Amino acid sequence: MAEVLKTLPQSKHPSLLVGFNKADDAGVFLINDKQALVLTVDFFPPIVDDPYYFGQIAAANALSDVFAMGGRPLTALNIVGFPKGKMPPEILTEILKGANEKIEEAGAVVVGGHSIKDQELKFGLAITGLVDPNAIITNAGAKAGDRLFLTKPLGTGIITTGIKRNKVDKELIDTVTAQMAALNKDAAEMMVRHKAHAATDITGFGLLGHAYEMAAASEVSMRIRSQKAPLLDRAKELADEGMIPDGANDNREYLEDKVYISEGVDKSIEKVLFDPQTSGGLFIAISANRADKFEEEMRKNNIFCRLVGEVIEKADYPIIVE
Repeated sequence: MAEVLKTLPQSKHPSLLVGFNKADDAGVFLINDKQALVLTVDFFPPIVDDPYYFGQIAAANALSDVFAMGGRPLTALNIVGFPKGKMPPEILTEILKGANEKIEEAGAVVVGGHSIKDQELKFGLAITGLVDPNAIITNAGAKAGDRLFLTKPLGTGIITTGIKRNKVDKELIDTVTAQMAALNKDAAEMMVRHKAHAATDITGFGLLGHAYEMAAASEVSMRIRSQKAPLLDRAKELADEGMIPDGANDNREYLEDKVYISEGVDKSIEKVLFDPQTSGGLFIAISANRADKFEEEMRKNNIFCRLVGEVIEKADYPIIVE
């Protein structure tokens, strides 16, 4: 998709504050001096067997783009591809029920949607939110010296691949499902309060792919401390057993000339760093003089937070993993 977008002209409307030119999480359109719309859409096939939780995960994933921009979600539109005649309609009912509950938890409202007949079940949402145009958090504001934080452990792609191959027990299935269904709302509110310089949510490109997008947009480099990266239980073990999703291999290939990995990095952790995430955490750049207070308040409020690296001046590689 990156190659396709390179050939398309970026709209030049004066009210378009954030477009697709820097691979940011959502578009932002100015309404007035104090309000701007944040707009995003995301959908995908099921990654868990339970339709209710699939709906919750899909909603949390779509909402995350608005949270990553420092916005507040307002409305949601359901997007459905349903294999009529191959599945009972009750499955779609459960998906929509799960999504609606998660949208309400985020403080937004479902206003409708659209469905089509499809060979494979797909579901997602288009989300519209509001943000102060003077307080938009993009992926282009990271500065040398910033500390880098991650707000959810990594490994969902590897574990869901393990689920499909019957290599994961129920306890871990429940753990990863709950994490993917969890909103980034509280973490987003905290990063806005502490005036984060930049943020993005970690999804299909994995930690290293989204870190690269932020580094490139901000014209800096980033040092990722691999041993500090939070991992879900058994993520390393399952990676070594070959539970690697195709997206992880695609990420590694795309980032080959963009990421430098030091010789001492644990190969199992390395695999997880390329792993595509579903409804992953926020990756946040906070100034050094605010980082300790941010981390302290995150932990005090029981919001997961892990310091995983720092921003440095632009180097030979956008991303350096140590």
